[in-house]
Amino acid sequence: MNLFETDLYDYSLPEELIAQNPADPRDSSRLLVLSRQGGGITHSVFSSLGEFLKEGDLLVLNDTRVIPARLFGRKVPGGGRAEILLLKALDSGFSKWEALVRPGRKIPPGTRISLEDGTEVLAGRRLDEGVRVVSFPAGIDVLPLLERIGETPLPPYITRSSAPGSSYQTVFAKNDGSSAAPTASLHFTESLLERLQTERGVRTARLTLHVGLGTFRPVKCADLRAHRIHEEFCALPENTRDIIVKTKAAGGRVIAAGTTSARTLESFAREDGALDWGEKTTGLYIYPGYKFKVIDGLITNFHLPKSSLLMMTAAFAGYGPLMAAYKEAIAMKYRFFSFGDAMFVT
Repeated sequence: MNLFETDLYDYSLPEELIAQNPADPRDSSRLLVLSRQGGGITHSVFSSLGEFLKEGDLLVLNDTRVIPARLFGRKVPGGGRAEILLLKALDSGFSKWEALVRPGRKIPPGTRISLEDGTEVLAGRRLDEGVRVVSFPAGIDVLPLLERIGETPLPPYITRSSAPGSSYQTVFAKNDGSSAAPTASLHFTESLLERLQTERGVRTARLTLHVGLGTFRPVKCADLRAHRIHEEFCALPENTRDIIVKTKAAGGRVIAAGTTSARTLESFAREDGALDWGEKTTGLYIYPGYKFKVIDGLITNFHLPKSSLLMMTAAFAGYGPLMAAYKEAIAMKYRFFSFGDAMFVT
């Protein structure tokens, strides 16, 4: 079997299994536990996650915060409608962004777009596949502007959600910058995190990856190796690096809460196994054949067919066991994608 064939990562999913609203409470979602040793499957609920963790384990959480990154406006002059989805800040002042601009063909570089409050932004040069540079005027405090007129950019397959915007934000969200949520961590509640620490002896540590196009762009090429991951900003604090090193030295496991946490950790790992810290943009693309250097377990959601996230999970879990787990999850009517149920690969 050639595991580089993109079509191998396709599967059929009944539309009714695409979750439109999150579980309430968050940790009442279902949890499928997949063992990499033998491919055994256990069915549980997320609130019982502690039963599958051990004292001394470390949960690494992505503390990024989803910003209201979708903006609407009209072209100046002309008045044609325009939509902007901010993907990645290009400067520390948030004045320049990589963004998707629609309708792209009708908005040439140099077009000014008047937003709903009258602020004019500039749709600049094209980068790749619809991605543009969008600039805000000098002196504009961009993040408060987004809070006033922006919308939370729910994924396009969520079309009937009645959930408040806060449901698409983790309970520990802190650092502004994501255009999508690190969805595996949407299942955590503050009380569950406290119980894991006090009752199970599980520690937590934080890092940041601002979720952008690299996470949700589909793989369209026949050979997955030809796909290029869009770069995303990530940061691994020194204290998190130190906790990871101490955890491993003591025999504990490092559990990545989500593919974004896993990608960040592996992005800071050296070939010799040492772990760096700091800030960077990462274009790390993980698919079967990749040798993981940091993580010992992965909490994740059920991903879209032919997505790089499904390929990353297959790299960790093993292609056969993972696809068998997806087949069983569909048969047992698990809920899929961003607001869906969870999987713990251990």
